[in-house]
Amino acid sequence: MKIGFIGLGIMGAPMALHLVNDGHQLFVNTVGKLPESIAATAATVCASAEEVTRHADIVFIMVPDTPDVEAVLFGAGGVAAGLLGAARKIIVDMSSISPIATKAFAQKINALGADYIDAPVSGGEVGAKAASLTIMCGGTEQAFETVRPLFEKMGKNITLVGGNGDGQTTKVANQIIVALNIAAVGEALLFASKAGADPAKVRQALMGGFASSRILEVHGERMIKRTFNPGFRIRLHQKDLNLALQGARELGVCLPQTAGAAQLMQACAANGMAELDHSALVKALELMANHEVAKA
Repeated sequence: MKIGFIGLGIMGAPMALHLVNDGHQLFVNTVGKLPESIAATAATVCASAEEVTRHADIVFIMVPDTPDVEAVLFGAGGVAAGLLGAARKIIVDMSSISPIATKAFAQKINALGADYIDAPVSGGEVGAKAASLTIMCGGTEQAFETVRPLFEKMGKNITLVGGNGDGQTTKVANQIIVALNIAAVGEALLFASKAGADPAKVRQALMGGFASSRILEVHGERMIKRTFNPGFRIRLHQKDLNLALQGARELGVCLPQTAGAAQLMQACAANGMAELDHSALVKALELMANHEVAKA
């Protein structure tokens, strides 16, 4: 298939690599330097999102935030320009952005004669490289089934949740759960360490009980070993929690625990830690306690 991929960052590059390695003809565009992993393939580098769209039948987008997606879609030289006069194409946004904006973007793309799927992912850089991402989709069943074989080259747990916007809503829900779990693990390990227990052994014991979780396994280890290289940056998780709180205001829903986790991440960002892995949320708790879970 002729596939387009726009956005070759820490997540996009390995995801695109899976597609080109599967034998698809790949057309790419990205901000900044082309990743070496993609440069070493037969992928065709395009000067704009418009050029990618004119060449490809299915176009994937993987960029950081809502304004970035809007610029890729509707800015000068964007995807929308490439759809004019073209046969029916499918646009797949795998970024994590506003569900409300997604619905508006989908309507505009549909009006240009193309299908739109919002398909944000969970699993981070590790999942992107291992092709084990969870992919949460919103769109028509027909478009989803067309793209499903490509999703299967990038992920394992692939679900059509509902219509446009529902994929992004699911991702926001995912990020709420992850943030609250990171905060819970951070508080538990900080409490144990301050009380004089060995946090590594406490974690080991908890892994065998009802408190066991993927967050305790992976991020708990990061907190103990002080390995906060991203992963998934605090700055990006802040963005996702802000989407949750913005949506909550519009829906008239109270999310007090989400607000608390967002404030902890804000405290990290205010102290120069926005580019660290989101497991570094524990550092905000440590600052307030004047105690570290463990020493580096």
